[in-house]
Amino acid sequence: MARNWLRIRGVLIGAVAFCAWSTAPSALARDYPARAGVEVEVGTVALAQLPREAVNTLNLIAAGGPYPYQKDGIVFGNYERVLPVHRRGYYHEYTVPTPHARNRGARRIVCGGPLQRTDNCYYSDDHYTSFNRIVE
Repeated sequence: MARNWLRIRGVLIGAVAFCAWSTAPSALARDYPARAGVEVEVGTVALAQLPREAVNTLNLIAAGGPYPYQKDGIVFGNYERVLPVHRRGYYHEYTVPTPHARNRGARRIVCGGPLQRTDNCYYSDDHYTSFNRIVE
């Protein structure tokens, strides 16, 4: 008998949860690439290719702030294991302002290691769905 896999991806909007269902077993490996010793593949982006706002955010990180958003500098959990696996508290997230956005927008920088270090940072322009390591 074939074994069916079930995946639930819930998004909480107010007090209502919407779920998407999938029965594809490969979907689990794709969504959680660092499971079972699978190496995480992250692309790279040159510092010069980043939007001006991302470079400004990196400069704020190196200076230790002040940050424009209250949530800047909080621990990034890496629950989906999109970035290389490290102990909790290793990664911190920062907002990259999006021009004309009414909220924080979707752009983020996540840095690993001690605060104010920018040599192990990743850029996401799609709210953590994908990351590129920032290189000089």
